[in-house]
Amino acid sequence: MSTESVEKQVEELAAPIVSEFDLDLVDIEYRQQGREWLLCLYIDKAGGVTLDDCAHFSRELSTLLDVEDVVPTAYRLEVSSPGLDRPLKKMDDFRRFAGAVVKIKMRSLVDPDARGYTRKTFVGVLHGLEGENVAVEQSDSAGGKVLLPLQDIDKANIEPQF
Repeated sequence: MSTESVEKQVEELAAPIVSEFDLDLVDIEYRQQGREWLLCLYIDKAGGVTLDDCAHFSRELSTLLDVEDVVPTAYRLEVSSPGLDRPLKKMDDFRRFAGAVVKIKMRSLVDPDARGYTRKTFVGVLHGLEGENVAVEQSDSAGGKVLLPLQDIDKANIEPQF
């Protein structure tokens, strides 16, 4: 069974718990770390999640995972907040976090403003979505607003500002 298949099944099992506790399921990772397999779920809610939120969610999900037996190996379950460098994965994430500084890595080189300057990484203020594109006001020497095709984004995270 592929890691993507496990992640999808876990997401489906977690959906009612996420809804019941009024949470947002930010991300799921099922990966091997050394000899151990980890199943990591990142949750959030308005105002942020607490340790109690993570513990309650973990207990409910753990029971369900034991009953449904969707994870094919022994694993350790971890539930936590997405952190300051929260990943942006869903279309709603790009709307919700408009105004935040983000770092976006594309799957391949792009020339967003057709000036012959190609690259894969963009850092700047997120303006949200424009159609199927993510709008970012670049904060580096390239400067200017760029539109990045959502389907070509490999990874997007909020860049913590201190």
